[in-house]
Amino acid sequence: MSRGWARAALVGYRWFGAGIYPLLGPYLAIRAAKGKEERSRRQERYGRSDIERPVGPLVWFHAASVGETNAVVPLINEVRRRGISVVLTTGTVTSARVAQERLGDNVIHQYVPLDLKPAISRFLDHWMPDLAIIAESEIWPMTILELGARRTPQVLVNGRLSDRSFARWSKRPGLADALFENLSHVIAQSDLDAERFLSLGARPVTVSGNLKVDTTAPPWDGDELARLQEQVGDRPTWAAISTYEGEDEIAAAVHRALKPRHKLLTILVPRHPDRADTIEAMLTGNGLKVARRSRGEPVIPETDVYLGDTIGEMGLYLNLTEIVFVGKSLKGGGGQNPLEPAMLGCAVLSGSNVENFREAYARLLKNGGARFVRDGEMLAKGVHYLLSNPQARRTMADGGEKTLYDMRGALKSTVRALEPYINPLTVKARLLPRENENGENRKGGQW
Repeated sequence: MSRGWARAALVGYRWFGAGIYPLLGPYLAIRAAKGKEERSRRQERYGRSDIERPVGPLVWFHAASVGETNAVVPLINEVRRRGISVVLTTGTVTSARVAQERLGDNVIHQYVPLDLKPAISRFLDHWMPDLAIIAESEIWPMTILELGARRTPQVLVNGRLSDRSFARWSKRPGLADALFENLSHVIAQSDLDAERFLSLGARPVTVSGNLKVDTTAPPWDGDELARLQEQVGDRPTWAAISTYEGEDEIAAAVHRALKPRHKLLTILVPRHPDRADTIEAMLTGNGLKVARRSRGEPVIPETDVYLGDTIGEMGLYLNLTEIVFVGKSLKGGGGQNPLEPAMLGCAVLSGSNVENFREAYARLLKNGGARFVRDGEMLAKGVHYLLSNPQARRTMADGGEKTLYDMRGALKSTVRALEPYINPLTVKARLLPRENENGENRKGGQW
């Protein structure tokens, strides 16, 4: 696609978006009915907000979902430490709850506006960000073009391009160039990601490593953990986390295969808790007794599966076991973050379809912190081996700890790359009048 055709396509995208904009009410209403939107906050998807913009410099962070949100939390805290206000947008109800739990009133949270000119323009007119920081792989054409038209610096942090995304952009080099030229800086996760962004026209590109390594371990409630550990007792456990459709059935089959030898408890944490009713029906249909976390059901000796159908409690579930299968790797594809279980001393098992976390898995495999399985039968054998060999579990946990140690430093590298954009805002923030103890200089009651 030539550059001229690329620009024509982007103009067409803009007019198409403007045309369908009035028709989006039913679409958002359906999503709200499915629990994918907060009814009371749907106006934010149109770029509207009841919160006033704070006085002084403001950085807009965007993180699509839970993983991206957790990854940028330390970076947001660094920006806030400098006195710069932050508005954080996310795209899912789950990530909004995580943002509230991890950041509270330290930021203003909004749902990301639809990538349509009326919504994006309204959002930018209201918040007037001095800098936009986008996490990982969120390439939204209208957002990028509108920020570029306003000459607002926009930086992609923890940047990555999956095999599929890179192949798609490579077929449209003119379109990629027309978009990526608007990015002020790309801070990539790995050398491979950096090479891909460079080949698509992004300049400059630097490598920081993966911000997910420099986050803290998922939090948990100590009292709840102690209560559940007492209920579990000395039963062996394993967990299947971030599972997608098809992997829940695999976890059930593993449990049935191993139960006669180990009398184990399986902890099943689906990636989308709204599938819990369907998963429970499948498990009970296979003759398994289920206790659901969302209903406060206790783990009793007869419980086969503890269904972790809640949000923000991954730390609790991971602390109940030392063996973890990380999902979206046998079914779905792309993988999920293996670093969280490694942070909490778990041996990691996974399918091989993990392109979204390629480097993390490569390092875990090299250090013996993770193992790949081909299918459910191999997963059952792997869980059986680790249940039967405490030393093997400890060796894998040590490999995970070494991997985390070797990979740390992404936050420091990212902050260093961002300093040309953040330092001027830090100076502006310091020149603002200091608020008194009653917070009288605040706008909208929060920063």
